[in-house]
Formats: sequence, structure tokens, C-alpha cells
Amino acid sequence: MTSTVPAEARELGMAWAAAVQTSGFVPLDRQELQSALVERAATLLAVVDDGAGPDPAADPHLIGRWMVDAHFTQPPALQRTLTVLGPRLTRNDPERGATVLAALATGYAAALQERTRAEQERVSAAAFAARAAAEQARWASEARFGALFADAAIGIAIVTGEGEILEVNRALCQMTGHTTDQLVGHHVSRFVPDADDALRARMNEMQAGSLDHARLERPYRRPDGTTIWTDIVLSLVRAPDGSPRYVVAMIADVTERHRLETSLRHQAQHDPLTGLPNRTLFFERLDAALSADGPGRHVGVCYLDLDGFKAVNDTLGHDVGDELLQAVAHRLAGELGDDRRLVARMGGDEFVVLAEIPPGRRAALEELERVAHRALDAVRRPIVLGTHRIAVTASVGIVQRGDGGAGPAELMKAVDTTLHWAKKDGRDRVARFDAERHRADVARFELSARMPEALEAGEFVVHYQPLVRLTDQRLVGVEALVRWERPGEGRLGPDVFIPVAEETGLIVPLGRWVLHEACRQAVRWRVDHPGAELFVSVNLAARQVREPGIVDDVAQILADTGWPAHGLQLELTESDLMGTTGEPLEALHALAAMGVRIAIDDFGTGYSNLAYLRSLPIHALKLAGPFVNGRAKPTSGEGDGADEVDLEVLALLIELAHTLGLSVTAEVVETAVQLERLRKLGCDTGQGWYFAPAMVAGAVPELLQGPVGPP
Repeated sequence: MTSTVPAEARELGMAWAAAVQTSGFVPLDRQELQSALVERAATLLAVVDDGAGPDPAADPHLIGRWMVDAHFTQPPALQRTLTVLGPRLTRNDPERGATVLAALATGYAAALQERTRAEQERVSAAAFAARAAAEQARWASEARFGALFADAAIGIAIVTGEGEILEVNRALCQMTGHTTDQLVGHHVSRFVPDADDALRARMNEMQAGSLDHARLERPYRRPDGTTIWTDIVLSLVRAPDGSPRYVVAMIADVTERHRLETSLRHQAQHDPLTGLPNRTLFFERLDAALSADGPGRHVGVCYLDLDGFKAVNDTLGHDVGDELLQAVAHRLAGELGDDRRLVARMGGDEFVVLAEIPPGRRAALEELERVAHRALDAVRRPIVLGTHRIAVTASVGIVQRGDGGAGPAELMKAVDTTLHWAKKDGRDRVARFDAERHRADVARFELSARMPEALEAGEFVVHYQPLVRLTDQRLVGVEALVRWERPGEGRLGPDVFIPVAEETGLIVPLGRWVLHEACRQAVRWRVDHPGAELFVSVNLAARQVREPGIVDDVAQILADTGWPAHGLQLELTESDLMGTTGEPLEALHALAAMGVRIAIDDFGTGYSNLAYLRSLPIHALKLAGPFVNGRAKPTSGEGDGADEVDLEVLALLIELAHTLGLSVTAEVVETAVQLERLRKLGCDTGQGWYFAPAMVAGAVPELLQGPVGPP
């Protein structure tokens, strides 16, 4: 044996050789047998594990034929071959392994049948052609045929053109459980089940002379009540005038192969943990249901995901989690599964119900909702596992045929999106498919998919909105605001793509780029206008603050651009900042220690703990627009007539901020009345359309020449 054969193939081949050596006469010596079977074991492993060859059945089929050619024709040889090879070939890929084993068995059976048929045809031809020849030659042919017929490993029966059984061999009797007397002389139809229309039709066609060969695989019920699976090959022998003379039936017992294929097919189509159909079988059924036409037919899908299942695994262990999945699967299958509904496990803690709603029932959507709520009720009931009483809930998305598309893939995309809505909207609920919401989600996904490429291609630009000192309306800083300029599609504002970037995590590279671009531009302004003392304010998302390297990133950008830390202000929204603890809060303290200013953006839109402000490393408050505008009741003359209570609250906030040593910036300043009011209240800076909109970098230097906005 060559040393290049993998050890696993050598081990499998040696086991194979040991098994077939005990099955009867072996035509090869021990070393030749081991070498031959090790080589073929290596071929089978390559087909199963490495995907060798375009057709996984080709090589195994040839190996099965080789076994017959090498005279491994004793009955136990094939059975022991499948017993040795089966567990290893089906271990990694059950479906492909089953295909390989079936191909090997088919090749063996086909070669054995061909060999028997060829021998029989030679004997028959010799018998019929030499009938007038020497009696000794006829006797020799008949003796050879008789030996082959009697000792063949497969069952053989000879039937007249009228259907009477003339002769059977020993293997057929053993296979069917009948004696020779119980078979010979009886009509063949007596042994063909009434329901087997296909086999009856083939026999009738042969008896009529319209069919020469046929092959079928059929179950056969023996007298003792057991059932075997048979591979039947029928051949018509014609008389010299061409009329049907005999039908030769060669029958092989393929019960073990069929049982193996059935087992492997079940494993390939069912979830090993819960026993439910898996996603493979589900998609087969879904495709069949969607392909079936008929008036009033409705097909719907309920997609269910357990809420908080990860917490069960994390706290009670994966063993308890597996038991919980089994209990939920048992409930769902017991309460929802029937001939019209398939309950399957898609993976993890996700289950799906395929509902085929017959014509004449209630509206399809109502039926689906009823199924979905029954599923929720089944999951909600507490489950006792050992000493644990576990209560979980689920979220369900439902769709009908046509929602999101006509095919299975489109339907499942739609139901997956709908399940996500149920999770997002609060869990423990059912969500219906909404075409408009789905289109919006698809658009958001497409935006997120395009963003990395757009950032690389330079499609994002930074505009700058002036921050104006209210006492003299001089420019003291700018806020960097990112825009997406899509070639041929127009501009997108941050309100559209920033939420998408935050959800997907793309806000981190995008925010890093904006910060770098703003600092780089600020350095250029300072070089061109040495006397200008501007600071740059850049928005920072909560996702960015949670990044472990945020402090190093800011420090590196400042070093790369040459912009001083005291000239940089980072803005976080009130809700993001107030919820910051642990390492993110430590990062903000580190940034403040570097000299970077920290500001609370949109202050007043959240629920701040004002006493907590003293412990945060912040330097400025940016008052949200509603505080600046008030509730806007009508007045006469110029202005907007803010509510008196709002004015008092605004004054108290400015005073509180100053008491804490914070500067105050008013956002959305739009009128002269607002400006004057903010001046009187002591507000430090402002921004808004009254002064100037956000502008390109090249327009900023002009604002350094004098007051910004109307005098």
C-alpha cells in the first residue's frame, strides 16, 4: 500500500477488507484485497468530504460495479460493505453520503443483474439456437444455466407470456418468504399488491409485447407481516416470430439501502434537537405550496422568535436552553401542526409555521393572526424544567402569499423583516406585513450597504454652521455638519442617513472622517487668517463613545492635523450623555483632561438629572430649539410671542448653567426678537438661520470680517 494514502482512508479500507473476507470466497489474496479496498476507500472519502468530481454518484457507482467484476458476489458482501462504510461516509454530510452509498449499491446491483442477465441470455440463446444440435451441448448449457439460476445471489423468476410463474430460484423464495410450490404454477398477479398500479402496468405491457425492459423499486409484504424493499428488473424474451414468450424478473433485496437512505433523508430534513422539520424541508414545502394553483388557495407564514432566550442560556446554561427549545417545539407542533400546517425550526430560537388555508375558510389574514396568537399563547405558558420554572414570550411576524414578492425567498425576506418589527415595537406581539414600512426598511438597508463605498469614494462632504457670540454677533466657532452628495441622485441630509449609520456601526468610521476633515479645515482657516480664534464643534454619537479607542483616535487626529485640543468641541445628545457610565464616561473624562471641550447637544429634549451635571466632564449646554422658540402663541407685531412660563424656564436654565460654570449656546435662532431675548437672559452664543445657514468651507472666512447676520 502506498504511503500517500491518507491514514483515515487506510483505516477504513482495512476495516472494509476484514468485513468482506468473512463473507465467503474472496478471489484476491489478503494483501491485494487490502490494497484495492484502501484505494477505493480513499476515492469514496474524497467524493464525500472534498466534493471531488462534478457527479458524486459517478465514482461510487463504478466501485460497486468493480466489486461484481472482482467476483465479490456472495450475498453478505454488499451488506457488510454498507455497514462498514455507512457511518463514516454520512458523518459530515448525511445527504451527500447517502447519495454515495446509494450509488455504490446501485452499481453493485446493476452489475450483478447485468452479469446474471448476460449469462442467462447466453444460456438461453445457446439452448434455443442449439436445440437441433448435439444433445450434449444443450445439456451443458442447461446445466450451466441451472447452476447460475439456482445459486444466484438475487432472486430470479421466469414467467410465461400469459403470466404464469414457471420457475423461481432459491434466493427468490428466501427473499419473499414463499416456498417454490407456493409460487410456481400461480399467476404472477397474485403476488403483486392491488394498489401497485405501476408494476401491474409494466407486466401487462410486456405480456402484450409493447415493452422489452423495465426497472422499478417497490416494497413487498412477506407472509410473516414484515416488509422488504426490492429492486426489480423485468426483461422480455421473445419467440423467433417476435411474440412474447417469457418475462424474466430479477429481484434484489435493497431493504438495508432503502432504510439507510430513508434515515439519512430524515436526518437531512429534520432538526436533531427538537425533531421538527428543518429549514430544508420547510422550503421544499413552501415552494410546493406556492407553486400549487387553485381558486381561493391562500398560503401564509408565521415566523416566531423567542424573546430573551439568550438570557436563559447565559443564566441557566445551554442544557436548560436546549430543554426549553424542545418543550416549545413540542407545544407548537402539538397545538398548531396538522395536515394544513407545518411547524419547523429554522435555527437557534426561531420557529416557523407554514399555513395552507383552504378555500371557503375565514379571511386568510384573520386565519394567520389566529395561528400567530395561538403560538404566542403556547409559548407564554410557564415551562417547568427540573427545579426551574421558566416563563418566556415570543415575537411573531406574519405574511401572506404575494407580500414582498411571489417566490419563497422574497416571502421569507418579508416575514423576517416583519418579525424584526415585532421585536422593535416591544416584543410579545404579532406584527403584520406593511408594504410601505418594508420599502422604507429596504431603502435603509440599501443606504447602509452603499455607505462604506460612498465614504471611500468621497461622496460625503462637511458643511459648517456659524456659532455666533450674542453680545456682538461675532463668529467664534463653527459646527461641522456632514452631508451625503450622491452623484446623479441629489443630496441626503443627516436626518436620513445618520440613524442608519448608528444602527449599523458605520457611524464610527464616518464620525472619524468628519472629525479629521473638520480639524484639517480649521487648520487651513487659521493659516489663512492667523488672527481668527475659532473653535470647531463636531457631533459624537453614543456608538463612537463606546468604542475602546475613541480617546486614542481623537488624539491621533489632533496630532495628524495639528489642531489644538482646546479648539475642539465634541457634542453628545442629552440622552446619550446622561446614560454614559463605565468606560465611556472614563473616555469623556480623558478627552476633557486633554483640553477638549464637551457639550450637551439638544439639551431639554431628554430627562436630565440636573444634579448629575456637576459630575460630568462638560463645558457647554446647547439649548434645544423648543426652549428658544417657546410654544409660539400668536402676537401682534414682529416676533413670536413666547409663553411666559417658557421664558422663566429658559432663564433658569441659563442661570443654572452659568452657576455650574458652563457656557450656553442657543440652537435654532431664527428672529431678531429671539436674539434680543437671549441677550437679555445672558445666553453666550447662538446658531440658526437668523445668522447664517450651514455653508461650504470656502464661505466661512468671509464671516470673520464683521458681525454675522442682520445688524
